[in-house]
Amino acid sequence: MNILFMGTPDFAKDCLAELIENKLSVVGVYTNPDKPKGRGHKLAKSPVKELAEIHGIPVYQPSSLRSQEVIEEIKGINPDIIIVVAYGKILPLEILEIPAKGCINVHGSLLPKYRGAAPIQRAIIDGEKQTGVTIMHMAEGLDTGDIILKETYNIGENQTSGELFEALAKVGAKTLVKTLEQIKNGTATREVQNDELSTYAHMLNKEMAEIDFSKNADVIHNSIRGLNPWPTAFTSYEGKKLKVFKSEIVEIENSFPAGTVIDEKKMIVSCGNNTAVHLTEVLLEGSKRMNGDAFLVGRNKSKYEVVLGK
Repeated sequence: MNILFMGTPDFAKDCLAELIENKLSVVGVYTNPDKPKGRGHKLAKSPVKELAEIHGIPVYQPSSLRSQEVIEEIKGINPDIIIVVAYGKILPLEILEIPAKGCINVHGSLLPKYRGAAPIQRAIIDGEKQTGVTIMHMAEGLDTGDIILKETYNIGENQTSGELFEALAKVGAKTLVKTLEQIKNGTATREVQNDELSTYAHMLNKEMAEIDFSKNADVIHNSIRGLNPWPTAFTSYEGKKLKVFKSEIVEIENSFPAGTVIDEKKMIVSCGNNTAVHLTEVLLEGSKRMNGDAFLVGRNKSKYEVVLGK
C-alpha cells in the first residue's frame, strides 16, 4: 500500500517516523515551505522534511494545494492512501478523491469534541481530565469525517499542552499504524460523527494570555498549562512582564486580595473565591527563566508585599 504523507511539525514527524519504523511504503511527503527562523532569518526545514530527507523520501513543498499542477503531480504519484497529520493546509475535493483507499487524518482529540486548530491546548484550558487521538476519513468539512479508530489518554494534573503534544504524538503514531493494518486487511470500521456533540477548538491568541487573578485557581492553573509553550500566560510585577510557565493548585484557609503573594518563601498567589495557585516556573522581563520560589526569595520582600498584575 503506497502512502503519501502530508505533515509539518514534530507532532507529524512522530507519525512519519512510526511509518518508516514499520517499513511501510511512504512514496512521498508534502510539507510546508521552508520558513525564516532565528535572528539570521535563515530558512529552516520542517521536522517532517528533515526526517524524510534522511530516509530518501521525495519531498514536495507547494505553497498551495489548489493549483491544477499540484493536483496532477499527486495523481502522478498515484498513492493508495493519503495520510494528513498537522499539515496546515486544507485538501480540496479533487485531492481527497485521488487515492483508492481515501485520505485519513490524525487528530489530537476524541472527536467530535474539539474539532479545529487547537484541540490539545483547549482540552487543558477547559480542565478536561481525558483526551486522546482520533483517526478519521477526511471529508470536505472541518474534522467532520467518519471515525475509524480512537485512543484515549488521561491528562496529568499539572501537564502542559507542550507535554501533552509529545504524549499524543506517540499515541497517534501507534494508533495510525494500527489503523493502516485494519484498512489493509479490510477490517476497518466507519463511525459517523454526531454533529450535535461537536465542539470547536479555536486558535489561540496572545490576547488571552494575561492572567486574571480574580478568577478561581483552577481556571488560572488550566490556562497557564494550556498556554505553555505558546503564547505563554503572563502577569506583571513592578511594571515588568512576568511570564508564567507552570503552576500548581494549593489550598488556603483565609481570603486575600487577588494577586497577592501570601507566602514569604513560596510563590503562592491568592485567586478568586478563597483559592490560590503556586507559580512554580516564571520568567521576568529582562531576566532568565527560573523556579517561582527562587524568584520570590530573590525579591527580598516582606509578606504580602508582592502583588502581581499591578
